[in-house]
Amino acid sequence: MRLPLNKITSAIILAFSLPAAAQTNSTEQTENTTENSQIEQIVVTGKASGMSGLRVDQSYAITSVSAENITKLAPKSTAELFTVVPGVWSESSGGVAGANVFVRGFPSTGDAPFLSIQLNGAVIYPPSTLSFLENSSIFRLDETIHFMEALRGGANPVISHGQPGLTTNFVLKEGSDQTEGLVKYSTSDYGQQRIDAVLSGKLADRLYFMAGGYINQSEGPRETGFTSEKGHQFTINLTKELDNGSINFYTRQTDDHGVWHLPVPLNIDGIDNTFTQIGPLNRQATIAYGASGETASFDFGDGRGWNGGISGGSVDLDLTDSWRLVYRFSHIDGQANTFGLVPEGGAVRLGDIRGANEVVTGAATGNSYSDDTFVQQIGRWVVLKDINAFTNDLALSQRTDNAVYTLGLYQTRYSVKDWWSIGNQAWHVLQKGGERLSGLACNDLQDSCSWNYDIDATGDGTTRALYAAVEYQLTEQLRLDAGARRENHQVAYTVDEGLTGRVSKAVDYDESKTAWTVGANYMWQPNMGVFARVNQGNKMPHFDDFRDNFDAFTAGDKLIKEVTQYELGYKWAERNHSLYLTGFYNEVEGELFVTRPGAPAEVLTTEALGIEIDANYIADNGFMLNLNATIQDTEITNHPDPLVVGNQAIRQPKWQLRLTPSYGFEVADMFATLYGTVSSVSDRYGDNGNTVTLAGYTKLDLGLQLEVTDNLTAQLAVANLTDKAGITEGDPRNPASPNGRYIMPRTIDFSVSYRF
Repeated sequence: MRLPLNKITSAIILAFSLPAAAQTNSTEQTENTTENSQIEQIVVTGKASGMSGLRVDQSYAITSVSAENITKLAPKSTAELFTVVPGVWSESSGGVAGANVFVRGFPSTGDAPFLSIQLNGAVIYPPSTLSFLENSSIFRLDETIHFMEALRGGANPVISHGQPGLTTNFVLKEGSDQTEGLVKYSTSDYGQQRIDAVLSGKLADRLYFMAGGYINQSEGPRETGFTSEKGHQFTINLTKELDNGSINFYTRQTDDHGVWHLPVPLNIDGIDNTFTQIGPLNRQATIAYGASGETASFDFGDGRGWNGGISGGSVDLDLTDSWRLVYRFSHIDGQANTFGLVPEGGAVRLGDIRGANEVVTGAATGNSYSDDTFVQQIGRWVVLKDINAFTNDLALSQRTDNAVYTLGLYQTRYSVKDWWSIGNQAWHVLQKGGERLSGLACNDLQDSCSWNYDIDATGDGTTRALYAAVEYQLTEQLRLDAGARRENHQVAYTVDEGLTGRVSKAVDYDESKTAWTVGANYMWQPNMGVFARVNQGNKMPHFDDFRDNFDAFTAGDKLIKEVTQYELGYKWAERNHSLYLTGFYNEVEGELFVTRPGAPAEVLTTEALGIEIDANYIADNGFMLNLNATIQDTEITNHPDPLVVGNQAIRQPKWQLRLTPSYGFEVADMFATLYGTVSSVSDRYGDNGNTVTLAGYTKLDLGLQLEVTDNLTAQLAVANLTDKAGITEGDPRNPASPNGRYIMPRTIDFSVSYRF
């Protein structure tokens, strides 16, 4: 990383989300570390040139989370880590995959259309979201991650693949001249058995390696009666230092899946945040699909997951004293399948649906059930998805005394192969692992009680973009920057709806669009300043946009969503405190809402006005405090239904905050850090009509980290200490149904790690 010479280059990365207590065994060392370091952070994401710098100098909102703080957070999924990013509302209640991530009031029915994930600066899969696939589902956290950066707005619409919302960049650890490593064992009150390991060092002269991964098995935070979360991952990262730069190559191979947790009835006694429908009596099921009614059996305990590899690398060279070349590439290939038991409507009593002459028993056990037994229609959804992409990003920069000029070329080819059979409803007993019922004509004959949406689809996409950017230091205090991107987007896509053997929808798409950004940064003191920015970006259509809006496409709609954003920020970073305030206003025009695959879409426009707050304080006595908050107001300004205009956007909180204190102290010749987080969120609406209210809630997490020796560390983390039954979403397929998805119940995690 290259830091500007006019700044303090001894800054250390101290992530905002959980202030990092000094990792030492003495009070004297703690005081020295605090006295001689800065609270400020080095950032590497957000500039077209790829040059790093101090966070306080940047003219955009960015957050950095270190490996140490990721460990303290102990997130159950990648998406849960995003809860520490201001301006982001992340719903990670579905399990290890299948999250919903909302950014700065941008409208969405779910998934994460305005989130992109990068690994070492290269996007892992260019479409941010496809049905049943968002980027966090194909990325797993482990001890090989050095830190994560999260960039909102800013130059996002211009650089990389032009994501106008949130870009999260995960940076891998690298080797050094010193051989070092870590072995970590983790367990929990839900039976987790996990081993993490990482090793790094020197292979040859200026050639370094890092290798690591994990093996994991557990029943999951909700009792399923079987091993519902299982997986492993291995990563290797090679770096060759040159006289004028570096060359890097990495590969990350993953096979990891977990049960897909779905909304449950909220109005039935005994169903709480520990409930999940799936269990040994119903995890294996046979479905009928296609025009000829063929059948196949699947294990729905496999849930959602990722089995594939992400490989990539970079070449970073100073060609001369003033010219610099940065090339990044990434390749992904694998399967991201989904198997789920999806509720269809609310709970009813068996006596209300049983026919007069029907003798109803459990299909697995043969048990008889009374008419007062609660039952629910459960769909057995199968989505088989193969994805592939190869992405290249080449940037050439020239540095002068007061400016940096960058010209970049971005190209990617990506594909998807989809086979779905969703619907397949049948009545099930409403209890943990509740079995399918036999004797009901609706179940046994698969008549009008069930709907199916079956497809066989394949698509290929190509995106080419030329981008240019300039940073100009007008005075010692004032820096201006601007950038533009011209993108050509091509998609070829065919769909066989109904599995009839015939193509029912065919797409040949070729459109171009321009994005731009302009910003100004004024530093009236070395560690205090303001910035202002305006940008306009685009969310280009991908495969599912065409399938769900085929009639609109054939009628001439280009299906492009335009995003305009304004930002005004204040930043102040001193030795023991920092404050970042970012006000934002955005308009998203042309977003498409689809409540269920295959259903017609609603096209709407929204506006959002808000402020992000990130404040940190470090005292000399070992006490640290972070406040992370977002206050926003979202409004639907255009909708086919005039009664919806003026309403709040779906599932967007008006406010949310996280307050995180941390205290480090000595105990019995050991160093301990006690920390916690209070998270609160306001009420939200489960539908655009604002008729379904999702109640706000407050959640408490606690943790204790104990450094037994210089090498041995133990950690205890309790998530959702009070076992709060908060709701993240209602029933997105039928908002009127009294269903909802709870946050995860209280869990206790314990780990022991040894560094060498």
